[in-house]
Amino acid sequence: MSEFEHDSVTPFGAGQGEKKQQVATMFDQIAYRYDLLNRFLSAGIDKVWRKKAIRELEEVNPLSVLDVATGTADVALMTYALLKQKPEKIVGIDISEGMLALGRQKIEARKLTDTIELQTGDSEAINFPDASFDAVTVAFGVRNFASLQNGLSEMKRVLKPGGKLVVLEFSKPQTPVVKGVYKIYTGLVAPQAGKLLAQNKAAYQYLNDSIQKFPEGSAFIEILDSTGYINTYKKTLTLGICTIYCGTKPHSS
Repeated sequence: MSEFEHDSVTPFGAGQGEKKQQVATMFDQIAYRYDLLNRFLSAGIDKVWRKKAIRELEEVNPLSVLDVATGTADVALMTYALLKQKPEKIVGIDISEGMLALGRQKIEARKLTDTIELQTGDSEAINFPDASFDAVTVAFGVRNFASLQNGLSEMKRVLKPGGKLVVLEFSKPQTPVVKGVYKIYTGLVAPQAGKLLAQNKAAYQYLNDSIQKFPEGSAFIEILDSTGYINTYKKTLTLGICTIYCGTKPHSS
């Protein structure tokens, strides 16, 4: 049984395989249009959100960063570009080979293959030893974990003591008017855009369904606290459409 309601939300429905495999298949199918759809559906604001999330790393000046659910490596590339003290190594992991292939092309085009490496990887079984990274980031990925609790625990495991986790995720606006417009947009507009631009309505219907079930806001902070993170906090963006969540691995745990 799933620990959280959204853990059981899948792109293609029950009987179509485990969530993890469904998510990998979905992203493989839409990879070629993923960046375009992100820019289109958010009117480009998603890039601003990612930059704000990365700024939360400035206080720790990480030399090593793990980007979980890296997709086409947007956050990995932005992390290197934005931080004044450049990380020596950034590793991105994802379960979709289709997304990683596009990410590698972007990294090669920027001649950053010596600094940024992409690997096929599972958020619930991260293939690195304990205390490997100064920081861990994940943008729009925790909703896709088959087990949110396992993913958060694994990310804490590979963080060095004092290391910082930064999560960027969709949330639901609370202002009535904005909430109403947002509900129409995510419930009707986004799936139809996914159907037209990527021939995949299911992927963007899943986006809405997983947002609706996700334990956002204070509930997510409580989950971080219960997982053992300290100094947790959240910052809402763009009228509550998106939220940054942060936590630190304690020096003794």
